[in-house]
Amino acid sequence: MERWLADFIHYLAVERGLAQNTLASYRIDLNQYLDHLKKQGLTSLGQADRNHILSHLYKLQKEGKAPSTISRHLAALKHFYRFLLSEGLVAEDITQSLESPKLAQRLPQVLSTEEVEILLSQPQLSDPAGMRDKAMLELIYATGIRVSELVSLNLQDVQLEMGYIRCFGKGSKERIIPLGSVAVKYVEEYLSRARVKLTKGKSEHQALFVNVQGKRLTRQGFWKIIKKYAREGKIDKPITPHTLRHSFATHLLENGADLRSVQEMLGHADISTTQIYTHLTKIRLREVYNSAHPRAKVMIQE
Repeated sequence: MERWLADFIHYLAVERGLAQNTLASYRIDLNQYLDHLKKQGLTSLGQADRNHILSHLYKLQKEGKAPSTISRHLAALKHFYRFLLSEGLVAEDITQSLESPKLAQRLPQVLSTEEVEILLSQPQLSDPAGMRDKAMLELIYATGIRVSELVSLNLQDVQLEMGYIRCFGKGSKERIIPLGSVAVKYVEEYLSRARVKLTKGKSEHQALFVNVQGKRLTRQGFWKIIKKYAREGKIDKPITPHTLRHSFATHLLENGADLRSVQEMLGHADISTTQIYTHLTKIRLREVYNSAHPRAKVMIQE
């Protein structure tokens, strides 16, 4: 069974071009399923039926897993069994009639422009790490790139003279994103004054953003950094690594950007994914109206 899983992961990497983080997620979820089958006494995936899938999902539910997690597990199983069927390794796709649990649409957390300014003003520019953090925060808010894309940037991906960056998103799809003058300014300062100190002058490092050991910064490292500055700025909203990405998209739409352009900058394959931000702008518009319009809260006398 492990051999078939290894073949599937290889297919996702080579044929589909999925990122390492996505491959790791598939591997973890599907290994849990294989462990479940082994505990049921199965030695081959061909022996499994629909009830084995259901019992695995029920087990996840009993463990307190969220509907979104169970839905992700089922999606991985569906992709896995479609692959097995196409390779002639199983006689049927036993996941075909199974539906994912209904998920309530969760709107992403977005900062106001004032909160963004507070967050971006927290790094101390007197030390190399602070200059790096300022450049990172300005860059991610200016471009809306994913955190995984941010930490994967290399020196050659940034064209400051021309005002753009090149990044590779899901499925290794390349996209070019413009940079604002503020982001250009702080990235230039980081490169000219801080990065060389963090890398100890070693020229073999290609990563744009490095940690205090001079190695490529990780997603976990960025997560700690943004949480720290949110805490120091007394921002009481829940902050995630993607908060600035969500804020970037929402603020663009609020200021008149068209949905297709935002979709392209975010790297969304489907525009329906981008449309969630239009719901946010409507909610924020209502909040502004209720707080600012003199007649929004006037009680009507009968």
